[in-house]
Amino acid sequence: MRRVFSILLLFLVASLPGVAEEISLKDGTKIVGHMTAVTPDKVEVDTGYGKLQLKRSDIITISFPENAPSNPSGPTAAASDIPKVDESLQGVSYFNRTGKFSLNVPQEWVIDPDIRRAPSTLTALSSRDKMRFLLVVREDYPGSLESYKELTVLMARKNLANYEELAQSNVTIDGKSALFIFYRGTPQAAGFPIAFLSAIIPSGNSYTKITAWCVEPLFHDMQPIFEKMLQSYRSTGSMTAAASSSRP
Repeated sequence: MRRVFSILLLFLVASLPGVAEEISLKDGTKIVGHMTAVTPDKVEVDTGYGKLQLKRSDIITISFPENAPSNPSGPTAAASDIPKVDESLQGVSYFNRTGKFSLNVPQEWVIDPDIRRAPSTLTALSSRDKMRFLLVVREDYPGSLESYKELTVLMARKNLANYEELAQSNVTIDGKSALFIFYRGTPQAAGFPIAFLSAIIPSGNSYTKITAWCVEPLFHDMQPIFEKMLQSYRSTGSMTAAASSSRP
């Protein structure tokens, strides 16, 4: 079980959203910027020199430098780079006053301090046995829901061997039109597949992405629980500590 836990954490570190992407082209050019739109034929990238449209057929790799495994002998990210999050878990009710949202989790789940946080991470939760995980991130992105979904798929393809999208469905979460994406794949450090459910929720020029996952043999039983967790997401506005403590 310890090996499974370690592999799941390795995958999580690799899958945390990066601040910028590095795109390598067939002619040897490397472009650093933020992907703002993805179509079947082109990728739009916002760079320091303006927006570029690249043919997908010209792209060799898309990498996320900030997500590369850290060098123990090299510099590490300063703790000040990771915003502090005001959060609490009371029974099955999770409250995040920094991100102004709440959601429900199963009994015995915990806020997981072992999972590395990125600047866009709002929370990381897990079951006590460290076999089931949930991550909430929020990112500014000016593109459409469909193109943000394509960026999510690109990230998953980068980190998972034998990536397979299983299903996609339109759902309503917190009164907003959102997407469910079911997919699976095998992290490079593992010899077994992991199954995922991601919910993508738009709000103005930002997207909240909630991803729950576990080893695939557990996913069949966990799928309805994961769906219920993701659909419980609610914006809370300017929730205060006093207000949250009075909620059931």
